[in-house]
Amino acid sequence: MDQQLISGYAPTAPAARMENHGTSMLKVVMQSGQDLFARTGSMVAYEGFVQYEPNPPAVRQMASQWLTGEGAPLMRCHGDGLLYLADYGADVVVLNLNEDSLSVNGTNILAFDAHLNWGVQRVKGMAKFSGQGLFNVAIQGTGWVAITTRGMPVVVDCGRGADETYVDPDALVAWSTHLKMKGKRSFKASSMIGRGSGEAYQMGFSGQGFVVVQPSEDSTDRLRARG
Repeated sequence: MDQQLISGYAPTAPAARMENHGTSMLKVVMQSGQDLFARTGSMVAYEGFVQYEPNPPAVRQMASQWLTGEGAPLMRCHGDGLLYLADYGADVVVLNLNEDSLSVNGTNILAFDAHLNWGVQRVKGMAKFSGQGLFNVAIQGTGWVAITTRGMPVVVDCGRGADETYVDPDALVAWSTHLKMKGKRSFKASSMIGRGSGEAYQMGFSGQGFVVVQPSEDSTDRLRARG
């Protein structure tokens, strides 16, 4: 086989703990003592010596708060080498937190450093507007996080102007937790926002931080429980 034909797909030398290989794959540099939580079943390849612990005790404890009956979709990875992760071809977004805090829809989490503080939290105020309670995973500290989106996302910097940023909850992936948040009902916008025929609702954000929005409004896979 002519190796030049496939040379363009070969991985490049690692430049960071986490980075993209293309748009739909994550490459993680694994080292002893630097464990990783990753979505169960997301491993597509690895080089070196990498081991996996599905549903570890720390995850089982958090899962008791998840309230969705889906169990704990995370595994603990440890070892030395290169680990490649993906989630059914979804786009991968890599974030490097620096004493930051992030709220992420649990179904959009691909991987994060195990030393980060994390837990399952209910998003306050959503039941009042949507009739549903929204449960997200809050991640805090300094380290790496990789999330997935259905298509290329837009990352909106809410601190660029005085106007608030409004997002369809079914397209919302993640946001900085120190942003101010409120719900808003809209009757006239129901034909433009969301896919339902009833009243529309949005989540408004303001302050210093960002929100990640995907080009999809499919709400079937969100971690929700009736409020």
